[in-house]
Amino acid sequence: MNTELLTALAPAAAIIGVLTVAGWVFTTWLRVKNGYPLDGAWGQAVYPKTSDEAMERVKLISQENAQLRAELGSVKDRLAVVERIVTDEGSRLSHEIEALRRPAN
Repeated sequence: MNTELLTALAPAAAIIGVLTVAGWVFTTWLRVKNGYPLDGAWGQAVYPKTSDEAMERVKLISQENAQLRAELGSVKDRLAVVERIVTDEGSRLSHEIEALRRPAN
């Protein structure tokens, strides 16, 4: 009776084993594809290791970040000027425009 039970359960055990390995392979593939580090037997990172390519990418992103910050500062300055113009009193702005229209003597 034991051998009959084992032969009946063997295909199910084989299917479970194959599905487990396939799931592990799929999970590992997803982690590699999305840039997550793989763990070794003791939890140490195996992949991706810090490389020259990764360091170059960090440097380029840092440069782009600095450029965007400078541009943002410029936009803030321009916005302050626009806000000042919009919130100025209408009569003072009109006087300044008229003063510019008068010929300089």
